[in-house]
Amino acid sequence: MTTLPITDAFASYLTNERRFSPYTARCYGADLRQFVEYLSDEFGIELQPALEAKAYEQASARLTAPEGAPAGNVAGSIAPKAVTEIICEGSAETIRNFLSHLGDQNYSAATTARKIATLRSFYKWADRRRLVASNPMTLIRTPRQSKRLPKAITIEQVERLLSAPDENEVLGRRDRAMLETLYSTGIRVSELVGLNMSDLDVPGESLHVRGKGKKERIVPLGSHALTAVRRYIEGVEGDARFGKIWSANAASGTGPLFLNKHGKRLSSRSVRRKLDKYLRQVGLDPTISPHTLRHSFATHLLDNGADLRSVQELLGHQSLSTTQVYTHLTSGRMQDSYRRAHPRAEAG
Repeated sequence: MTTLPITDAFASYLTNERRFSPYTARCYGADLRQFVEYLSDEFGIELQPALEAKAYEQASARLTAPEGAPAGNVAGSIAPKAVTEIICEGSAETIRNFLSHLGDQNYSAATTARKIATLRSFYKWADRRRLVASNPMTLIRTPRQSKRLPKAITIEQVERLLSAPDENEVLGRRDRAMLETLYSTGIRVSELVGLNMSDLDVPGESLHVRGKGKKERIVPLGSHALTAVRRYIEGVEGDARFGKIWSANAASGTGPLFLNKHGKRLSSRSVRRKLDKYLRQVGLDPTISPHTLRHSFATHLLDNGADLRSVQELLGHQSLSTTQVYTHLTSGRMQDSYRRAHPRAEAG
């Protein structure tokens, strides 16, 4: 795995200070590793841990340099050259060459934009810490992307999916409860598997959810989902395999709400595998994902008159503009309703 002291320090900043999720931090790390490997190949540099550490040490020395001191060569005179030194020089030309390389590899505009966002965050962090001579990303534009509308399924398709699990089995009850919860609340699959027993508020008919950036919110849990969760809990408590595990978790108050077959916390990948099984079972589009249920949740709320701000809060979106993409899915129905209802919508 290709890492440098400077990229390791950035990764630590993302997880410890910015509180990024492990998944997001891994994505940023993968993008930076690709950038490092490109620089190594492009400049014919063999990565040497001692040399990279020396270059980072010299760059870090600027942190204690007087304000306004000339930048010069940030990494100092190091021979042979280190990749860290090239990074610290902050050349916009180097960034443009890297982006051109990505274009030659036929990366999509969306993937390229994500990698640009990673470099933008990285160089902003490095510039604030005076590790680089300048921030080259101020001269780099993000390519315009065509907006991709989120995919949603119909209410009838949701009903077919939710009825697929066999509730005569405790794991079938669990799967029904998970699917009902995803559609009832619109939470992300990572938020679903992160739920603890203590996050379920039965009297309040709600869930305590920990979202991106460690942000927390309370989301209502519909009656159908609440019934499914109750049936799952009853099944777990009375099951020979899970009963003792559930009781021990209940005593600690920190156990996972949804258990895997070993009595441990489910993974996001396991939820996806279960969903794939039920999609095949009822003959639905195999490209439907747990996130599709989140999109469907938002779309169906807006279709039935929910206001955008409420949907934003329920989804845990920081920006309203992120939620507004769902209005494109409902605009056609709004136009139909307008034409049917307004007396002067159409010519006589």
